[in-house]
Amino acid sequence: MKLACASGSLHRAIESGDLTQLEFLDLCARELACDGVVLDVRHFPRTDDDYLAQVKKMTTDRGLSIAALAAAPFFSGTRDEMDVVLAQAEALGAPLVAAPLPRETASAWTDQLERLGTATSLAKARNITLALRNAPQTFAATTHDYKRVAKEADSAWLRFGPDPLSLDAASDVRALEPNTVLLWSDARLESDRSIAQALDVFAEFRGHLVIDESSGTADRALLAGAIARWRKAMLDRR
Repeated sequence: MKLACASGSLHRAIESGDLTQLEFLDLCARELACDGVVLDVRHFPRTDDDYLAQVKKMTTDRGLSIAALAAAPFFSGTRDEMDVVLAQAEALGAPLVAAPLPRETASAWTDQLERLGTATSLAKARNITLALRNAPQTFAATTHDYKRVAKEADSAWLRFGPDPLSLDAASDVRALEPNTVLLWSDARLESDRSIAQALDVFAEFRGHLVIDESSGTADRALLAGAIARWRKAMLDRR
């Protein structure tokens, strides 16, 4: 398992101008010593080819990988809006786009299923896998929801990107393991026990575990502490 940090965890600092996206990359490489990053689409000051190439080059120079592009409204977007995000991921060399489904009250399931078909078709054309995040009151809130979405969407380009701690108590996290391509952990909610439980379930997972903070108000100390706990737990299990 590799460790990544989500720029969304520092959304307030980036939005206010206290931290730039490029400074975030330096922070992850030099201070947090991450293996990778998840870049939120909200944090790109520009999306022209030159700037995306600069971001890709800088991550390479810093020894980081771009684990995924995070785009919360992805599955609510139009065909063109979805393809813009996928094109950005392609330009950056990001293998995944991570997003939750909309709230159940936003549209009927049949409408959402149609958008899923569009999204997976576009993802296949660009060779980008979609990592579906779980979120309360959405069409992917539980492991049962995940199974339904996977069965009805029926696409190899739709995989799972769960945060085990935010699933309900009735969810069977182990059922998600075969199709999981990205894991998430909220730095404010995790504990030594929850980390140990996640490592039990995902012992063979070789992708990125993403350190996040759902409110976007994390600071460097919080993220550093979370990364240290995960790294220690993984070393203790060897």
